[in-house]
Amino acid sequence: MVGIEAEEKVEQCQQTRKRRRLTWDVAPSAEQPEAEEGENGRKRWALVRHVSPPRRDDDPEGHYVFSIGENLTPRYKILSRMGEGTFGRVLECWDREARNYVAIKVVRSIHKYREAAKIEVNVLQCLAKNDRGNSHCVQIRNWFDYRNHICIVFEKLGPSLYDFLKRTKYCALPVDLVREFARQLLESVACLGWSFPCDMWSIGCILVELCLGEALFQTHENLEHLAMMERVLGPLPEHMTRRANRGAEKYFKRSRLNWPEGAVSRESIRAVKKLDRLKNLISGHVEFSKSSFVDLLHALLKFDPSERLSARQALDHPFFKEPT
Repeated sequence: MVGIEAEEKVEQCQQTRKRRRLTWDVAPSAEQPEAEEGENGRKRWALVRHVSPPRRDDDPEGHYVFSIGENLTPRYKILSRMGEGTFGRVLECWDREARNYVAIKVVRSIHKYREAAKIEVNVLQCLAKNDRGNSHCVQIRNWFDYRNHICIVFEKLGPSLYDFLKRTKYCALPVDLVREFARQLLESVACLGWSFPCDMWSIGCILVELCLGEALFQTHENLEHLAMMERVLGPLPEHMTRRANRGAEKYFKRSRLNWPEGAVSRESIRAVKKLDRLKNLISGHVEFSKSSFVDLLHALLKFDPSERLSARQALDHPFFKEPT
């Protein structure tokens, strides 16, 4: 008898400690008030049942198939499609619980993307935990697994830098605006706690593009890319070309770049010749040529990774101390 009572108590304890599982694909039993558009554009409150959408197959690429106005769990209402990338789609949604707009990244239902998304969630949560408000990094609000799609909820932000450039038709930006973008980029990398030299190279290329209104190295061919780099920044250091591994040695001959001999076409040679030294490219923009911008770029675009500035070192550069 005592044994039976003990088992019953253990079972009751286990039931008490069990988490209630969210049944997102079941229509909620209770109706909830929600604002709707009424006459003359006025909001009116109505009782709405947040019913789950019908089950559909994903599209051939594993993207979640949806319709505007449907629910993504009872909490989120889909308002629009904001964008699409390799990993999935981003939807603008209304968060009924927090009562604000959010951007939800709905990852494709493919194993490798799901696993990558889980890593992304861990990184974002770590960043959010350690963010002191000056990282300029997007904030994760929530995440969940819905119908085999990892869904990551972000704060809804404005246009991306790329969208901004498209809207301005890729016009060169004024020096003060480039300085502010540069500061935010470097502060973000510094706050992340890493400062890999490849990040500094990327930031340098981005800043040149903001100044010129076009990408610095417009190519996808490796040898042509290296030739463009030498055209803009000077010869590759010999101590680096000597260390070229088997995968890269085909681009070099006697420790120098095999160019133009190894060019794939005359068009490729012409594309390289169109470029100029970095200082000359920037000097066409008077306000940049008068600043220490070129010096900062050279420090970020050093061929030898060990010689490039770190993010924190770059933030101390005179370019950021010049009057605006």
